[in-house]
Amino acid sequence: MTSFSDIEQTIALARERPQEFSDPADQLMQAGELILENWLTAHDLEPTDEKREGFRLLALHRQGARHETSFHACRETCRELIYQLNLYQVNKDPQQIVMAAMVAMHLLLFIRGKMEIQELGEFCCNSRSATT
Repeated sequence: MTSFSDIEQTIALARERPQEFSDPADQLMQAGELILENWLTAHDLEPTDEKREGFRLLALHRQGARHETSFHACRETCRELIYQLNLYQVNKDPQQIVMAAMVAMHLLLFIRGKMEIQELGEFCCNSRSATT
């Protein structure tokens, strides 16, 4: 398990000095995956290597949300991270990396907070079960 502080440092470095990485988008995607891996590991689940809609990040989210409906609150954050990174891959605009890093940090803060306060995310409309 990679510590949240180490992941946070990677996100900050990608945001502030993206040239330090051969592919800052890949670094941020890995950071997002590590964040979700922390959630799964903390709940005694083995993180999947599968992909959902072409992304491991979405498969990890789905796995984490399986028994915790309030975890759905970060689903759109995962999708936004993918969107920002895709924009960067197309345009190579460094501003997209800044935006993606901000989204990755939002994901980190939510997951870290959720690990401390179980009820976090219950306010979100995405946290309700699809059957209700």
